[in-house]
Amino acid sequence: MHLRVAIIGAGPAGIYAGNILNNTVRQQGGEVSIDLFESLPAPYGLIRYGVAPDHPRIKGIVNSLHEMLDAGVIRLIANVEIGRDVSIDELHDHYDAVILATGAVRDAALDIPGIDLPGSYGAADFVSWYDGHPDVPRTWPLEAEQIAVIGNGNVALDVARVLAKHPVDLRSTDAPANVLAGLEASPVTDVHVFGRRGPAEVKFTPIELRELGEVPNVDLVVSDEDFAAVDASQAPNNQVKIMLRTMESWRSRELTGAPRRLHLHFFHSPVEVLGDARVEGIRFERTEPVPAAEGGAPGAIRATGEFRDYDVQAVYRAVGYFGSPVIGAPFDELRGVVPNDGGRVVDADGTQVPGLYATGWIKRGPVGLIGHTKSDAMETIEHLVADASAGRLSAPVVADRDAVLELLGSREVEYTTWDGWLALDAHERALGEADEFPRERVKVVPREEQVERSRSGSLSSR
Repeated sequence: MHLRVAIIGAGPAGIYAGNILNNTVRQQGGEVSIDLFESLPAPYGLIRYGVAPDHPRIKGIVNSLHEMLDAGVIRLIANVEIGRDVSIDELHDHYDAVILATGAVRDAALDIPGIDLPGSYGAADFVSWYDGHPDVPRTWPLEAEQIAVIGNGNVALDVARVLAKHPVDLRSTDAPANVLAGLEASPVTDVHVFGRRGPAEVKFTPIELRELGEVPNVDLVVSDEDFAAVDASQAPNNQVKIMLRTMESWRSRELTGAPRRLHLHFFHSPVEVLGDARVEGIRFERTEPVPAAEGGAPGAIRATGEFRDYDVQAVYRAVGYFGSPVIGAPFDELRGVVPNDGGRVVDADGTQVPGLYATGWIKRGPVGLIGHTKSDAMETIEHLVADASAGRLSAPVVADRDAVLELLGSREVEYTTWDGWLALDAHERALGEADEFPRERVKVVPREEQVERSRSGSLSSR
């Protein structure tokens, strides 16, 4: 067996898929060449552009992904937009199979009145800004003193923590200079995080929750009424028990009079964003658990008819991510995924699309952690290799592996490579070392500068 495979998306899903594919084929005595296409000039996807800069533990994941790409088996071809610079049909001419690993980077919708008012934002856009994504504006309107964050997942906590944190405490991170300057000018005093369900149903993880309680010079505020019906001993697992104990400990904390406060609210279902020309407040309806005696399943809630308004000048919705269509591939507009059967992409009739596969969030939706991404890729690769063994894949029309690079060059696409990323990486590290507050790196934000730095390095076709 000899395969040539294109993977679209150089985040964890795409890199893991490439690594697993290489190992699987070689263990069976075959050979494989893999090209990893990425729309941004740099690899790592949401690991680089979707994780708060004050999460140092993410470095371990980056190091692992770096090792996989640095081995030279997977060839990175970045700064290439599939559907614009090259089509999926053209990729099929060059490869036996194409794997979609484009993830989910859009905000899920929250359909309530007023959600589109000026001053209402999607968390994904804000995360892209503070992570220095090259395709978002360099400035962000940080003008509110009172802010609402809607959501009870890790992204909501990240957004709330970055909004409430004093910029001086982010200077040791890779946050770009424009982000630090924007946060420095923020007049914020209170950040409120709202969840529809109770403390026992949060989607946080213990580490992220603990980090929230360690933000310097920020008071953490929780309400006794939200814990009245909570029994930590009845928690469904140890992870929830740990988080409940953490939040219970915050109830007895003394407020220090810190200039900023971070509030956690539970049993609040968003009803309407208030305001005329822009956000002036937000209205919630209180919810409550449905007792087991009344047939309530664990986590079931119901409306109480009690409404509460909060004066805020900005609202951030962190209610989940949503996938984007890939030009030339089927797409489920309701679920935000590429329709598939175990990673085999299918059309509207449920018929398998020959040679097209999916993995990661674009396959199953934006749920799960890195471990899920690995198992996800294993399933997809297992089916791809089975299809290859059964003769269900069409051999590439174009025999030369470098022909795809020549095609991009003929279209004047300024693609970047792994060696180019190493050059950009070294430059960012040098910026960090020379910074007024020395740190591991300072991200380069403008796309054109990333491309210039990358292409000034070797354009090796590894």
